[in-house]
Amino acid sequence: MRGSSNRLDAVFAALADPARRAILARLANGEASVSELAAPFDMSQPAISKHLRVLERAGLVSAGFDAQRRPRRLEGEAMLEPIEWLERCRAVWEGNYRRLDALLSKLQAQPGGARRRRKKK
Repeated sequence: MRGSSNRLDAVFAALADPARRAILARLANGEASVSELAAPFDMSQPAISKHLRVLERAGLVSAGFDAQRRPRRLEGEAMLEPIEWLERCRAVWEGNYRRLDALLSKLQAQPGGARRRRKKK
């Protein structure tokens, strides 16, 4: 279970940075070189390379070999585990909201509605 937790930690840490999310969005359109990925940013290629290393360690990006360049590509399967984790959380939250809605409906149906106050002892 700890390995799974480490992978989730790495993915969420990688996704925490807006530049890395923008890089992933760009790679969703197809592979790109470091210079192509750096173009829209006001940062150096070494800075982009650092972001790419974080993404690679998280398994979200891989490097290929194409003659002189090493194009990066998105590894979409790496998002399956975080998506499944979020879906489990969503199911729990939805269940909690359904119970809360039912309780609020019940309270509002009582005389005095939800504004009813408890008597002090």
